Amino acid sequence: MNYLMQIMMSIIIGGMMLMMASRGMVSIKRLNDILETKPTLTYLPENESTPIQSGSVVFDDVSFTYAGDDSPTLKNVSFHVDNGMSVGIVGATGSGKSTLAQLIARMYDPTNGVIDVGGANLKDVSKEELRKSIAIVLQRAILFSGTIGDNIRHGSKNADDKELYRASSIAQAYEFIERQMDGFDSRVEERGSNFSGGQKQRLSISRGVIGDPKVLILDDSTSALDAKSEKLVKEALANELNDTTVFIIAQKISSVVQADTILVLDEGKLVAKGTHQELLKTSVVYQEIYETQKSKEVEEFD
Repeated sequence: MNYLMQIMMSIIIGGMMLMMASRGMVSIKRLNDILETKPTLTYLPENESTPIQSGSVVFDDVSFTYAGDDSPTLKNVSFHVDNGMSVGIVGATGSGKSTLAQLIARMYDPTNGVIDVGGANLKDVSKEELRKSIAIVLQRAILFSGTIGDNIRHGSKNADDKELYRASSIAQAYEFIERQMDGFDSRVEERGSNFSGGQKQRLSISRGVIGDPKVLILDDSTSALDAKSEKLVKEALANELNDTTVFIIAQKISSVVQADTILVLDEGKLVAKGTHQELLKTSVVYQEIYETQKSKEVEEFD
């Protein structure tokens, strides 16, 4: 019986080794595919880069289709935004708002058309110049384990305490940072689990503004803030970042009602552009969105 048990165990172990070896071969093939994949986005070296001079943004007949999709997400979008303007982007879910923001930050290249930021085609800009000039703050705030100061400094590695204070004050984050025992040296747990959703969003906005980018994109990044905090953030951005072009992507019209201009997207097309009052008179799509969200929060600006 002992001999039989030893033989059976050897057979079982041999079978497990064969199974692990076959899995390992498949894994090696997949890893090799990843290592040999060439990135779809390529950047010029810094010494050949075209500098981004300002925060002006031009979309020239831009279309974009995600890999594997048959229909384009953005279709022939064209607009021009001057330096220092605040731009609201609204539209129904799936209209292409976030895709447009990602194209400005060059997370993707357009399928057709040209995107020009500060007088430079984004394809002619180095990665360093791009990251220095364009900042994007996403709806889902991502924090890293470390300290509050370390997280904010991801937007500017050499920022001192004065710059940390300015950035956190603009984002209305300093009010809770100063209540922490160690201030900017206070601990941030993994994924920011020791902060609320609104606090994490304000820290993310601080990280976005600390480098004084020429273009700042807020992709529904104030969704977890109360109306008062959101209003204070918008006012601080307008007062402190005069030379920064700010794109505000929002589900709520109340978040963009005071923007210098508002872009209305519908099924991937730019269907209207203008101020809040102009769009209420000229855009059917904007009127429909406004009517569904109509509240005192919006009406107070009419």
